[in-house]
Amino acid sequence: MEIDIRKEAGATVATMKGRLDAVTAPEYESRINSVVEGGETLLVIDFERLDYISSAGLRGLLVTAKLLKAKQGKVRFANVRGAVKEVFDISGFGSIFQMDDSVAASLAALTDH
Repeated sequence: MEIDIRKEAGATVATMKGRLDAVTAPEYESRINSVVEGGETLLVIDFERLDYISSAGLRGLLVTAKLLKAKQGKVRFANVRGAVKEVFDISGFGSIFQMDDSVAASLAALTDH
């Protein structure tokens, strides 16, 4: 898995590529948690290039959401499609998290005061 982290429109965008599973979830958690611990409170996770997510990956997303909530932050998911969307729907994550069709839509929703 690769994670590209960048600042855009007042938020942090994390684009993931590959698989988010038991092998890669610890790396995801470490990278994202360090961003949040560094003071970032608005986060967009871009799933456009993510091919697969397992229950360990879903757990990592919950950890991120809890960490952000403790810091009065917000997270939105962009480009959740295909097999990843199916896992979100089956697990109920589709109703827990706010999802948008694009990074731009997620950024607009996060930064719209």
